[in-house]
Amino acid sequence: MTPAQLTRAVLSSASELGVPDVPGGVRLAPRGARAWGTGIALRLAGPAGVTAVEVARALRARLVNAPGVHAVEVSARGFLTIELGADADAALLAEILQRPVPAPLFDDPERDVARWAEAAGGAREALLVQREENPLFRVRYAHARSRALARGAHALGVRPDPHGARFDDAPAAPERALLTALGEQVGNVRRLLAVADAFLRAERERPTLPVGDEKPSAVHRARLALAQAAGAVLADGLHRMGISAPDHL
Repeated sequence: MTPAQLTRAVLSSASELGVPDVPGGVRLAPRGARAWGTGIALRLAGPAGVTAVEVARALRARLVNAPGVHAVEVSARGFLTIELGADADAALLAEILQRPVPAPLFDDPERDVARWAEAAGGAREALLVQREENPLFRVRYAHARSRALARGAHALGVRPDPHGARFDDAPAAPERALLTALGEQVGNVRRLLAVADAFLRAERERPTLPVGDEKPSAVHRARLALAQAAGAVLADGLHRMGISAPDHL
């Protein structure tokens, strides 16, 4: 189960409780590896005429048996924490990698800067500078870096494999942070920055491709799937804003 599928499962469970429309939708917040929290029960308690804990327990009874859900906990205030199964990471990466690739936009710095500034703010001069302090540059650079890794992997004969490894050990914290950023359902610009920054950190600390005498292994194939998923999310998010996502910077 992916976070998006979990959102739909929560909405479906709320509908079964007689709440067809959930004001504001479902907001999921990361609560650890493959775990997501939501305060939806607190918002539904008033209209339902019962306590948030009662709503949360009713939701839990439905969600705990949903395919892909490992465990569901209810806090004393009615906050739900939902832990997905061990295959959730692979499911998320596979789903992202299967999405249609948006048609590339031609490079137009003035247009790109204007559209970013309209959505996220920022001065034109600062957004045109290709430096780390420039959020637009970081997002576009992260996408270009993901494409460079894809080219390098092709030359080495390394293919992405979402199922090749699990990112649960302590050294894999950068990959885990990137998976969380990929799974969060937040505003487009915020998500682009979170994915870009997490991807660039992961690549600095845990390179996607073999280094030196290293031989390609399952972990490299899994990291490549993670890198390509990051690139796909960045390309899609930029396209939605009408901003080009170049393969080279």
